[in-house]
Amino acid sequence: MKKVLAGILAGMMVFMAGCSNIPENSVHNLSDLEGKKIGVQLKTTGDSYATEIKDADVQRFAKGRDAVEALRAGKIDAVMLDDAPANVFVREYGDIRILEEAYADEEYGIAVSKDNPELLQRINKVLEKLQSEGVIDQIVKAWIEGGETRSAYDGQTKDSYAGGTLLMLTNAEFPPYEDKLEDGTIVGIDIDIMKAICDELDMKLQVEHTSFDSLIASLQRGTGDVAMAAMTINEKRLEQVKFSNIYMSAKQVIIVRTK
Repeated sequence: MKKVLAGILAGMMVFMAGCSNIPENSVHNLSDLEGKKIGVQLKTTGDSYATEIKDADVQRFAKGRDAVEALRAGKIDAVMLDDAPANVFVREYGDIRILEEAYADEEYGIAVSKDNPELLQRINKVLEKLQSEGVIDQIVKAWIEGGETRSAYDGQTKDSYAGGTLLMLTNAEFPPYEDKLEDGTIVGIDIDIMKAICDELDMKLQVEHTSFDSLIASLQRGTGDVAMAAMTINEKRLEQVKFSNIYMSAKQVIIVRTK
C-alpha cells in the first residue's frame, strides 16, 4: 500500500511540474540581458534603455504592473523599471527580486510647456524653497521608507486660491510616485510635492490621469499646465518641453523572478 501511495504521489509531482510553464530565471546580472525578453512601460526611459540592449526583445506595456505580471507568468525574462515602484512590487510579490547592480541613474523634473516660461520660473523658485526647508525630503521618506499610502503632506485646505487652478497631468500607474485609490483619488509622492508647490503659489491643484506616452503631447497641446510622473529629464524630451530643476534622483533597475 505504501508503495502504491508513493507511486501516486510521485506521479502527481511530475504532473504538477509538467503543468508549470514558468521557466527558471536566467538573468542574474546585467550582462545576461542580451537577447532576453525585457518588459518595460511604454515610452519610459526604461523603454529607451532596453531598446539599446543587444538582441533584446523589448515587450512594451501600458502599466509597469502589467510588465511585472508578465514576468511572474514566465512570458518575459526581466522588467526594467524605476527603483521606487520596483521595490513596491517586490514587497507585494514574493516571487520576484531586484538585481543588485542598477542599470542607470536618473533625475526627475516637472515638465512645463515651452510657451510658459513664467510658470517654470515660479516653480523653480518654489522648489528651491521646499528643498532648503526639507519638505520634499520629508514627503519622499514618508512614502518610500515610512510606507505611506495616502498622503504625506497636509495642505490644499483653502476654500479659494488667488492664483487660480493648476492642472497637473500624470499617469497614476506608478506607485509610490502616482497611484489611484479605489475611490478614484490620485495619490503619491509627485502629487504631494505638487500640492506643496501649489500652496506656495496660492493655486488650487487639479490632477488628471492620462497614459504616460501621451503626457508630453497633451502638455504641448495646452490641455494641462504641468506634467509630473516620475519623468526623467533627457535630451529627447527637452526638445519638446522645458523641465524644472531636479526634484529627485532615482535608479533604473532590473526585476527578475526569484527562481
